[in-house]
Amino acid sequence: MKILEIKNMTKRFGGLVAVDDLSFQVEKGSIFGLIGPNGAGKTTVFNSITRFYDPEEGEVILRTQDDEINLLNYKSHQIANFGLARTFQNVELFGNMSVLDNMLVGAHTNIKTNFLIEGFRLPGFRNKENEAKEKAMDILGFLGLKKLANQFAKSQPYGVQKLLELGRVLMTEPRIILLDEPAAGMNDSETDKLSELLMKIRDEYNLTIFLVEHDMGLVMDICDEIVAINFGKSIMQGTPQEIQASPEVQEAYLGGDDEL
Repeated sequence: MKILEIKNMTKRFGGLVAVDDLSFQVEKGSIFGLIGPNGAGKTTVFNSITRFYDPEEGEVILRTQDDEINLLNYKSHQIANFGLARTFQNVELFGNMSVLDNMLVGAHTNIKTNFLIEGFRLPGFRNKENEAKEKAMDILGFLGLKKLANQFAKSQPYGVQKLLELGRVLMTEPRIILLDEPAAGMNDSETDKLSELLMKIRDEYNLTIFLVEHDMGLVMDICDEIVAINFGKSIMQGTPQEIQASPEVQEAYLGGDDEL
């Protein structure tokens, strides 16, 4: 099943066409990559899917077992309710909060109570809060961060902060996660561990991963399918092997002289 479909998306900033009649599909349960040279429009695509931007044209269809949802009909704060969550290029944590409390921020969309229950901290709220803490600790354990739960987020190394941001996304119980340059700022060892972790997350949590990434080694190693874009237009969609062999993709990246 195609869990996510972009249909004829166009996004303009004044006279600049950042995304130009772009279409592609993401298979459920896959790791899908969006690649392109600097300025190709990759983050604009992410920002349009998650409703930070309003495309002038097109549709963004999220499919469930029972329904098709055009995300462009909703506001950015509503997107998580449909099981879609994302990270950003820059780490967006609450530095003066603990690692555990940062994780709990990701649970707020799934804690359904009301003003009286929360205001008076009635048993129903405390039960949900305890469930969220238990879930957060389980995810921290999965990420190898459990021993850091009570430490400040800002005191953690950059690689740990990136993992914490990923863990917070998992707290939202997503069906699909959008990762904007997850390996940015990581060394080779950290990137190798991230590659293994993303495949494990896909399998253990039964979800779809859609990533934008400049590290071609990571992309080619873990992605089932990739779409390459340039100047907001699609060059091609295919397997890593097909993308690597494409003269059009080589031209966009390297002037056509070498393979990716």
